[in-house]
Amino acid sequence: MPSEPKADGAFDLQKVQRLRKAAIAIIGLVIVVGLLFVGSTWPQGTEIHEVIEHGGLLLIATGIIGRAWCSLYIGGRKRAEIVDTGPYSVSRNPLYMFSFVAAGGMGAQTGSMTVAVAFTLIAVLVFAATVRREEAWLSAAFGQSYSDYRSRVPRFLPDFRLWGSQETLEIRPAFFVRTLGDGLFFLLAIPLFEGIDWAHIDGWLPVLLHLP
Repeated sequence: MPSEPKADGAFDLQKVQRLRKAAIAIIGLVIVVGLLFVGSTWPQGTEIHEVIEHGGLLLIATGIIGRAWCSLYIGGRKRAEIVDTGPYSVSRNPLYMFSFVAAGGMGAQTGSMTVAVAFTLIAVLVFAATVRREEAWLSAAFGQSYSDYRSRVPRFLPDFRLWGSQETLEIRPAFFVRTLGDGLFFLLAIPLFEGIDWAHIDGWLPVLLHLP
């Protein structure tokens, strides 16, 4: 639904995105340091541990693919128009929703459901703060058009009854590749937490807390 924005530089969406990435990096570093001394109740190699890890891999893959799919629709157009087709017809922030899924998958690489849920909740909190600022800009920029979209489509959890698509898409390869590259960050959890697991097993790092 193309619509000319009524507001311009009063709010810098790119700046908000940079701040969000910086916040994620800082929070992520603190979490990883803490997890150096946290282990799963179910040790590496046990069936439950492996099920949680493999389920996490599926969540990470879903998150990466889903984010890339969303980028085909939004493609850097957030500042220029209201995108309300495809995944954006059922959720106002589907790209962030897939980030929540991938974040849970990252936490699951520890073999702990508690950590997986904690990663998801932290991602929700970080992105919710970003979304509130984005919504303020979108409301100022698009007025009633955005208000109608906002009242019709949920912020995060999708309502698939609202699904609507279009016959053709204008693809912006650079944005797609950048989003795909950003998504690959989630894969870093695999070698990271695998390494921490083995450091626990070999006694290089003490386990001070076990979480289910």
